[in-house]
Order: sequence, then C-alpha cells, then structure tokens
Amino acid sequence: MQDVMLWSQSVLRTTPARWTALAESLEPELMRRVPAPGEWSAAECLHHLVEAEREVFPVRVERFLQGKDFDAFNPDMEAKEAAAAIDAAQLAEEFEQLRAASLQLLSRLGTGDLDRTALHPELGRVTLRQLIHEWAGHDLMHTVQAERALMQPFIEGCGPWKAYFSDHAVAR
Repeated sequence: MQDVMLWSQSVLRTTPARWTALAESLEPELMRRVPAPGEWSAAECLHHLVEAEREVFPVRVERFLQGKDFDAFNPDMEAKEAAAAIDAAQLAEEFEQLRAASLQLLSRLGTGDLDRTALHPELGRVTLRQLIHEWAGHDLMHTVQAERALMQPFIEGCGPWKAYFSDHAVAR
C-alpha cells in the first residue's frame, strides 16, 4: 500500500499548484490556444481535470468503498465550454478545492481497501489500487498534454531551432 498511496498522493497533491502557476502566470490567450485541430488547449485540459475531479475519480472511490460498480466516463461527451470562454484562473481555483476534498477522501483508505473491486463497463473487473494509479497517471498525462499545447507557438516561431524539437513535441 505504501508505494501506490505515497507516490500517487504526492502527484495528486502537486497538480493543483502546477495548474495555478500556469493559470496565473500565462496570458489567457496562450492558455486557450488550440495547438492543432482536434487537440485540446491547456485551458481545455484543465477543464477536463476539473470535470474528472467532480464526476469521476472521487465518485469511483466512493463506489468502491460502497461495494458498487460504476459507469464509464466519456471525455468527449462532457459538457465542455468553448475554449474562448474558459477562465483558467477560476478553473485552477476550483480544481484546488476539489482536489483538497479528494485528498481527504484518500486519507481515509485503509490497507485492505486497495484490493476492493468493481465492474467497469468497458474494462471489466478493476481494483481500487488500479484506479489510484490511473488517477495519478491521468493528472500527469493531461498536464504534459497542456504543456505540449503551450509549446506550439514557441516551436513554430523559433526558426532553424525547430529541428531540435522532437516529433512528440510538435502538434500534428
């Protein structure tokens, strides 16, 4: 239990501060800039994290603790605001509040709770341990995705230095 909880909670604790720093420091236009058609802006990534914090991860932890299964979550079906209307600073503040409550919830877990199972409609039988790993990975994935979106105008404007950026850093 030590590693999954220690490592995951350390990631989950740091994510709100990272987003607050981005939202408060960067120009709103840069936060809302979509890097390529079909990709999310940094603000949209943050919006998705807020939705997941409201409707997915803590809800699923509670369902595990109640011995109940849960529904799938489709990020493409969430009620997303238009990128131009997203206020990243407000979202970062909301995310910080939601995450504090989530960390409280996780602090209540006991040693045996991580082996609890539930049925996911697409993935089959899953454990709470797996969900907690996924939660931390999800935070990191969307933070990296946002930072990649933020890089795009700088990569495009750096002239011959563009060759130094890998294909993974450039939006396609």
